[in-house]
Amino acid sequence: MKKITFILLLTIIFSSCNSTKEVTYTQKIKTPFVWESANVYFLLTDRFLDGNPNNNAIIKRDKPTAKLRGFEGGDIRGVIQKLDEGYFTDLGINAIWMTPVIEQIHGSVDEGTGNTYGFHGYWTKDWTALDPSYGTREDLKELVDKAHAKGIRIMLDAVINHTGHATELDEKYPDDWVRSTPNCKYNSYDTNINCTLVTGLFDIKTESKENVELPPFLITKWKKEGRYEEEVAELDAFFKKTGYPRAPRYYIMKWLADYILDFGIDAYRVDTVKHTMEDVWFDFGKVCEMTFAEFKAKNPSKVLDNNAFFTVGEVYGYNIGSKRLYDYGDKKVDYYANGFTSLINFDFRNEAKMNYEELFSKYSYILQNDLKGKTVMNYVSSHDDGWPFDKKREKTFESGTKLLLTPGVSQVYYGDETARSLDIEGTNGDATLRSMMNWEDLKTNKMTFKVLNHWQKLGQFRKNHPSVGAGIHKQITSSPYVFSRDYSNGNYSDKVVVGLDLPIGKKEISVGTIFENGTKVKDVYSGKTSEVIDGKVAIDSEFGIVLLEKN
Repeated sequence: MKKITFILLLTIIFSSCNSTKEVTYTQKIKTPFVWESANVYFLLTDRFLDGNPNNNAIIKRDKPTAKLRGFEGGDIRGVIQKLDEGYFTDLGINAIWMTPVIEQIHGSVDEGTGNTYGFHGYWTKDWTALDPSYGTREDLKELVDKAHAKGIRIMLDAVINHTGHATELDEKYPDDWVRSTPNCKYNSYDTNINCTLVTGLFDIKTESKENVELPPFLITKWKKEGRYEEEVAELDAFFKKTGYPRAPRYYIMKWLADYILDFGIDAYRVDTVKHTMEDVWFDFGKVCEMTFAEFKAKNPSKVLDNNAFFTVGEVYGYNIGSKRLYDYGDKKVDYYANGFTSLINFDFRNEAKMNYEELFSKYSYILQNDLKGKTVMNYVSSHDDGWPFDKKREKTFESGTKLLLTPGVSQVYYGDETARSLDIEGTNGDATLRSMMNWEDLKTNKMTFKVLNHWQKLGQFRKNHPSVGAGIHKQITSSPYVFSRDYSNGNYSDKVVVGLDLPIGKKEISVGTIFENGTKVKDVYSGKTSEVIDGKVAIDSEFGIVLLEKN
């Protein structure tokens, strides 16, 4: 496994009111994991790496499809392989978000451009089962355990708003579970919620609190699989414990919570949040918290820390400038008060066009004030945003610098770090964003490796310093551009200094009041060390970026 040398030398500073003690990794003190500064790797399970070709045809999904609209073979085993190789560790990733791994509809849907299968994971057939194309329960357990051993959290994707399509191989959920009309018009609160996203994608009646029976096809399926009695007994226990009615939303919450209880996952990214009433997510947050506490009580040896269960919501169109509220036009909703720790920031890929200081200071101010205690998840590209920051991959270094140094959570979409193409000839719609990971480019293209190395250095710096994403930003000098980040929580504190767009070769930057004179510092980007003299640090490197930590 490749090792980045600066990890071995990283120093963490613990400050208390009585003393300041410097402790190194040799004393087995680790940087605390802070969700507000997490470096999240987002991957489409089917498109990352085929680690087990033997599971590709367990379910027969062999109709010809439109380009990149079928299952390509990626699976949990592939994620485990890269985890074992140290790929995520080298990239400074401390949380992995995977698209849903639950069982998808078996049939295909003609969306007007050819057949499409549910390779993406958002067309649910059975919330209680893993899709064999993605892997087994044993695979998922191994992934979570191995990730946790490396200090990496696992975030799965939760879908409560809708089921998959009905096909010749898949039954529709009963009418007391779903609606099939009208299609959403997106011009008011109601026309975002009591409607279907697209024709044929059945909308769960999430507003209902009426008791409903289990879908007959699930009963038949579970009996055939030999687990009907177990599933019913667990449902009985859940509804008795919570007092919730046997309404569709609560069945699904129980089934999603099982992945917390059974595997110990750490977080959920929640799909299509604005298409249900907000009380759905308030209740889901309570169920997740309750189940996470139960998991910790039953598995004390697997408890990583005291962090609460993390939830990040996809409120499509939300941006950090809206602060706590999402505006439907006729109603404003505070999703942070309804079950969410974080929301996806859909405008970062636009705001990344701002200069560094304008971008960093804006985000720091909002996160340290209006969103204090909460956060946003920023991205430059994603699986369903057709207007990424750099679709032609012409600004891959700038993309990494801005994403990984901006306050908030960073979401690295698979291939951001390797310049995977987002413009695939012959595709339609979001399929162009969802090609297979370009592993071969790392073997044959020197520039791809240079891009990856840039993202690795910045990612490691972010992972090792909570101040980067969760700390207070302060500009030290405008020319050259130098800033600091300062984070503290209880007895722990972390401070760094960063310089950007600096001259190649010899450079001198001010460290403000962050490091005292005589302090030994290290530039993580180049590996060079220096000493603070008269409030300044001199570095001679071939790079125009400096990432300073106490050495």
